[in-house]
Amino acid sequence: MGEIDKGIPQVGMRFRNVDEAWVFWVAYGGRAGFDVRKRNKFDGEVTSCRFVCSNEGLRKKGITLDHVPKRIRAETRTNCKARMTITLDRVGKNYEVTDIVLEHNHYLQLPQTSHLMASQRKISEVQAFEIEAADDSGIMPKAAHELACRQVGGPLNLGYTCVDQKNHLRSKRQRELAFGQAGSMLKYFYDKIIENPSFQYALQLDCEEHITNIFWADAKMVLDYAHFGDVVTFDTTFGTNKEYRPFGVFLGLNQFRETTIFGDETCDSFTWLFETFLAAHNGKQPRTIYTDQDAAMGKAIGKVFTESYHGLCTFHIMQNVVKHLSPFKGEEKDEGKEKDEGKDKDDGKDEDEDEDEESHILLILVNVCMAMRTKQNFRKHLTI
Repeated sequence: MGEIDKGIPQVGMRFRNVDEAWVFWVAYGGRAGFDVRKRNKFDGEVTSCRFVCSNEGLRKKGITLDHVPKRIRAETRTNCKARMTITLDRVGKNYEVTDIVLEHNHYLQLPQTSHLMASQRKISEVQAFEIEAADDSGIMPKAAHELACRQVGGPLNLGYTCVDQKNHLRSKRQRELAFGQAGSMLKYFYDKIIENPSFQYALQLDCEEHITNIFWADAKMVLDYAHFGDVVTFDTTFGTNKEYRPFGVFLGLNQFRETTIFGDETCDSFTWLFETFLAAHNGKQPRTIYTDQDAAMGKAIGKVFTESYHGLCTFHIMQNVVKHLSPFKGEEKDEGKEKDEGKDKDDGKDEDEDEDEESHILLILVNVCMAMRTKQNFRKHLTI
């Protein structure tokens, strides 16, 4: 094991197990300035494993999406060949390095920033306690992360990102839901079923047997939908609970409500929800369903509500216009004082500027609409 102490991978090195080899490769990547990934093949036990640079391979080409991605990720794959391969020695019961490539075809991280790579970042016990204490006090994750950065002299000295912090809180909430809130929730459902056997609920679990999605409906909700379920609105935009779990409500014309709690807002979650909704109502589909502009939700509706007309809520469309196009109106707050000071002189000019701004926003909105992949699909959603 003398070669391992030098910290440079070499052919012929031996490790007791795959985890030991992985720890060595991660540590080497941190010192050299590149992120790492793992590739392996196994048949019951790991017979060989290849540790590679995170820039290994190339992004797949020619994949077409039926919706516009919410966020286009930057290209990071450069087909880097840096790797270390270990193979099981069945006689010695250990793993030997059989292939090593240390040259990279991309720039490496500086020593000052290498600790911020995904494979090097970690949250210590003290930092975890501070994150959880801030969350329990009602401090938003972004504000808590900014405070932690200031305490250590900047984000480069913190050792974890805001995304890492959110992931830590998500894991904490899953544990709390499994051991605390889940039991209370199931007891609530049990009591409701005793009161009225027509009460229905359904749970969806992930691969680790954690509750991800919840749906429930009482007898009155089912009866109301049977009579007034021609037009249904499904809304997840108005709020979340303390654990930042999206909360969705089915609303009909007579103000009946059926509720669901989401672990996430993915196509799979929405598909499960809509299928559960139909099962609770004997497969009856609404004639019309109105929702927010959401790619995952729209894809799930197309799969499940095959006989329903899917419309977009005008209110949400206008909200998105203000949210995404307001920067084009200029820095209104900074210019507000100047406009007030010159109001007496330029009363007629202000009206002209307002009209120009409105025309500019409308022009941008038209361009956005034209950029949709299928104008027919966009026109269908907007037609009332």
